[in-house]
Amino acid sequence: MTPIRVLLVDDQRLVRTGFRVILEVEDDIEVIGDAADGAQAVELTTRLRPDVVLMDVEMPGMDGLAATRRIVAELRDEAPPVLILTTFDRDDYLFEALQAGASGFLLKNGTPEDLIDAVRILARGDALLAPEITRRVIATFAGRGGPTPEATATRLAELTPREHEVLVLLAGGATNAEIAGTLFLGEATVKTHVSRVLTKLGLRDRTQAVVFAYEHGVVRPGG
Repeated sequence: MTPIRVLLVDDQRLVRTGFRVILEVEDDIEVIGDAADGAQAVELTTRLRPDVVLMDVEMPGMDGLAATRRIVAELRDEAPPVLILTTFDRDDYLFEALQAGASGFLLKNGTPEDLIDAVRILARGDALLAPEITRRVIATFAGRGGPTPEATATRLAELTPREHEVLVLLAGGATNAEIAGTLFLGEATVKTHVSRVLTKLGLRDRTQAVVFAYEHGVVRPGG
């Protein structure tokens, strides 16, 4: 089995060392490098091409949110999933991270098991959006005026009715198994629908699908 190649980004050496110790105990995870700031993170991600980047937010120079934007913008389809790690449970960090293209968001006060699971989840192409995070996304978009109906229709015109149903369920934070149960489909079929939804809308992962659905009024809080 090829190990999951991870890049660690944090301005504190002790934190990076601690994460390395936690992750390298696992046979299927390999830490291939570490960076102390955002600029280093962009350079190492471009050169080493890790499978997952663990990104701190507050760092000197280029912070983690700016680095995530650079990585996603410069590498595009080849950009690895970025997991934002922070001690600050702040909504502004959360939504900036999602809009920057991060695939997950985890607080540093979690357990080692949480970190290991998060790396594996992102490495297999899924996004890490816990139910409480989904609720906060909903709350944030609750009072916003969405795009015009014409703009929404243009972005969504390529979706089939079934794919639209899948997008609505994704926006509620449903897993593939939950979507399969709701729509009476097999999980393999659901995976295909999810992949097509993301491709047609130009989205990288399920996290962006949630943000897109609320920004474009596909679903509304309480709906």
